[in-house]
Amino acid sequence: MRGPRPGRDRRADADILGRMSATILSASACAPARSAALLARAREVLQIEAEAIAALPARLGDAFARACELILACRGRVVVSGIGKSGHVGRKIAATLASTGTPAFFMHPAEASHGDLGMVIADDVVLALSNSGSTEELLAIVPLVKRRGARLIAMTGDPASRLATLADVHLDAGVAREACPLNLAPTASTTAAMALGDALAVALLEARGFGPDDFAFSHPGGALGRRLLTLVADVMRQGDALPVVAPGASLAEAILEVTRKRMGMVAVADPDAPVAGIFTDGDLRRLLERGGDIRGLRIDDVMTREPASIGPRALAAEAVQLMESRRITQLLVLDDARRLVGAIQIHDLLAARIL
Repeated sequence: MRGPRPGRDRRADADILGRMSATILSASACAPARSAALLARAREVLQIEAEAIAALPARLGDAFARACELILACRGRVVVSGIGKSGHVGRKIAATLASTGTPAFFMHPAEASHGDLGMVIADDVVLALSNSGSTEELLAIVPLVKRRGARLIAMTGDPASRLATLADVHLDAGVAREACPLNLAPTASTTAAMALGDALAVALLEARGFGPDDFAFSHPGGALGRRLLTLVADVMRQGDALPVVAPGASLAEAILEVTRKRMGMVAVADPDAPVAGIFTDGDLRRLLERGGDIRGLRIDDVMTREPASIGPRALAAEAVQLMESRRITQLLVLDDARRLVGAIQIHDLLAARIL
């Protein structure tokens, strides 16, 4: 049996390599054109959605103010409802309201028809989202919501829609077109609805006088919550962990206390007396750089009098600011009578995740 001829194999291989090279070159030639098309489409989408948001302020008026007044007067909760993409937007709006001082939760309209409507009471305000304003699941529960005595705010893209006309207040979130080239997929409309929901939440936040401390209580697990809720007293060292020597102590005693307590400093204070001063490892280095015999020195000779300090009820974030402005890494914590109650080091703030 004869095998394939070597020359023929070489020609076949060359043909395959030629076709592969042509394919790669063709793909490389198409890549710039495809990239340009993708970028052009993305820019168009962003422009359409930006225009949708930009058109909203001109349509805000008495209806928006009435919606705010309804919610501010609400003794219950804001119940946000919507289905599909409007439902996803509604969940975000409910979460934003709840985190900014307006108690709110999301209710799926289909589940509402199967028992969840029991969550709605007469003191509530229902915020219903539907771009078309004709979502059957929402329209099915509207009569029951109104029968319960709850007020209804509709956010739609059609002021003449059934949902809009049934509502106590209608918020117009309509857009000229969707960013989808088919003008079908909810894109610009959901962006506009979310922005209008944010406008509602922030207007209510300001009307309630909701401040940073209130925000922190709604976000205790976040970085902002830690910064706004953690006090110096929560992270300061005290008791046996506090490095302290009495006035008149020898410099050697002070250095041993610095070493034992590992805070890089020692406070100079008598019990129940105003603090006399502080001595840090930086002070020791500078003292050694000057030279001379330090064995006979007392702590009073080398300590820093009137040291930087902070109160125990101050925010830990204030301690950070003070350390940064003074370019120091330790702070004494003093009471109103300037008696020593604790000390705080930059590492304590790092461990508490304030920094």
